[in-house]
Amino acid sequence: MAPGLSIPTVIDSPSIPTTTIAANGVHVVNTNGVNGVNGTAKKSQHHEEAHGFGTRAIHVGSEADPQTGAVIPSISLSTTYKQDAIGVHKGYEYSRSSNPNRDALERTLASLESGGAHGIAFSSGSATTATVLQTLGGRDAQGRPAHVISVNDVYGGTFRYMTRVAAENQGVEVEFLDLEDLGDGQSGKSREEKLRSAIKENTKLIWIESPTNPTLRLIDIPLISRIAHSHPLAQPLVLVDNTFLSPFYASPLLLGADIVMHSLTKYVNGHSDVVMGALILPARHAQGPDGGVVQKLRFMQNAIGAVPSAFDCWLAQRGAKTLALRMKAHGENALRVAKYLQSVREEGLLLPDGRRVNVVEDVVYPGLPGKEGSYERRKYELAWRVLSPHARKWVLERFGGVSVDGKSAEVLEAYGHPEGGFPFSGMIAVRLAPSVAVSQDIDVSSLSLSSTSSTPSPSEPSALTSAQTLLTTLSLFSLAESLGGVESLAEHPALMTHGSIPPKERELLGIGEGLVRLSVGVEEGSDLVEDLRSALEKIGSGIRN
Repeated sequence: MAPGLSIPTVIDSPSIPTTTIAANGVHVVNTNGVNGVNGTAKKSQHHEEAHGFGTRAIHVGSEADPQTGAVIPSISLSTTYKQDAIGVHKGYEYSRSSNPNRDALERTLASLESGGAHGIAFSSGSATTATVLQTLGGRDAQGRPAHVISVNDVYGGTFRYMTRVAAENQGVEVEFLDLEDLGDGQSGKSREEKLRSAIKENTKLIWIESPTNPTLRLIDIPLISRIAHSHPLAQPLVLVDNTFLSPFYASPLLLGADIVMHSLTKYVNGHSDVVMGALILPARHAQGPDGGVVQKLRFMQNAIGAVPSAFDCWLAQRGAKTLALRMKAHGENALRVAKYLQSVREEGLLLPDGRRVNVVEDVVYPGLPGKEGSYERRKYELAWRVLSPHARKWVLERFGGVSVDGKSAEVLEAYGHPEGGFPFSGMIAVRLAPSVAVSQDIDVSSLSLSSTSSTPSPSEPSALTSAQTLLTTLSLFSLAESLGGVESLAEHPALMTHGSIPPKERELLGIGEGLVRLSVGVEEGSDLVEDLRSALEKIGSGIRN
C-alpha cells in the first residue's frame, strides 16, 4: 500500500464469496447469487513481468484452448451458464457478472499496464468515469460530501459528468486546479502549496489526465502521488487517465498512482470499431477483509451493469495484441509531423507565389525538445522522466543509438534523452494564425464559440476560418471526433469534444478558435506531412502580409 494511503469507505462492503476447486476442476462458489456479488469473485490477475510488453500483449489472456488447441480465444455469447448444483459451477453464472472474453481482456489489460494486477472493463470510457465517481458515495459520518480534485484541463465529457451529474445528483464537490509544473520555479511552488491546501479531510480522489486533453500539458504524477499519500488530513486515491499515452508510453502505477483509467475505444483497441473503458489497479488495492478498492469497483461494475459485450471484448483484445507495433508507428509519425509543423512555425510557409507567411502560431508535442530553459524544454524533460521503462528502452535503441540488450531498466534509466526529440504517442495540438476564406466552401457563418461571440466576417481574418479551412481541406486526416485509431483524425476541440466546457474556462485553458487537435495514424509519414502542407498552403493564401 502506498505510504499513508487509506482506502476511503465508499460503499457498504458486499459479502465476498470464497472459491474452492473441487477434484474435478469445478469451481464451487459459496454464494447464492443474490447477495449483491452474484459470483463475481476474481482470481488475482498477476502477470509475468519477465516477458516484454509486446510478448505480454500477445500471450497473456490468450492462452491456447486446452480442449481444441485454438490459439485465438473463442467468442462466448451465452448470457447464462449451467450449474451442476446450487452454487456449483465452472466459474460463471451470468454474463453481466462475468464472461470468459471479458475475463481474458481484463487479464491482458492488467498485464499491459505495468504495476497492474487487476483489470476491470466497462462499456465505455464515460461509464468508467461514472462508476468511479459513484463509488465515492454520498456524505460521510460528519455530513460532508465527497471532495474531488481534478486537473482543470480535462476531457469535456469528464468535465460534464463531474459538474452536471456527480455534483448535481450526488453532491460531490469538484475542485479544478492547474496541476502542471508543480514544484518548478516560484509559480510551481505556489501551485504545489495550492494543491496541499486544497486537500481536505473529505478529499477522496485526485483526477489526473496526462497529457491533458486537448492542450497536451504534462502532469508530474510522482510528485502529486507523494503529496496525496503523505498528506496529514487525508490520503486520497490518485487516478490517472492514461488514454492519450496508452500503456506503451506511460506506466502511471509505477509512478505512484493508485488507479489507471483508459478509454479502450482509443489506442488500446486501435481500430475505431469498439466503445469501451477500463480501470487497472495494483495488487495492494485488493487487500483487506472486504477486498479493498478492487472489490468495491467490481461490485459497482456488476450492480450498475455497464459492462462490455463479449464480442467487443474479443475485438479489444485482438486490437491490444498489436498495441506495441501501433504505438511505435503512431509515435514516429507524430514526431515527424510535429517537426514539420514546428519548422513552419519557425520559418513560415513558402507559398507558390513566392510569399512566406506565418500559418502556424504554436505546436504542442511533448516529444519536441524546445529551446534550453524554455517551457517546452521543461515539458520535454518531464516527458522523458515519466516515459515507461519499455518505451524508454525502445527510444534509446531506435533514436539514441544505445545497445539495450542485457541492460536492466535501472541501467537504462541513467541514459539521457535524445537531443533531437523522441516519440511520445500520436497526439499533437496546433494553433493556427488568422486568415480569410479563400473560397465559398469555407463557411464559418454558422459557427460560434459562445452565445455572445460574433461570427467572423468573411472579409476579416480569423483563426476559426483557418481551422475550418484546414479541417475541410485535409484528405488523409478525417474530420472526426475520437482518437487513437490506425487512421489519422483531426478535430476542433472548442466546437466539438470540449464544447461542454464554458467559453470563459476554455479561453483560460487555451482552447481557442484556432486550436486543432491531430490524432496521427499509422499511414506513411511522408503522406501525412504532404496532406498537412497542402491544407496549410490553402490557409496561407488567405493570410494578408
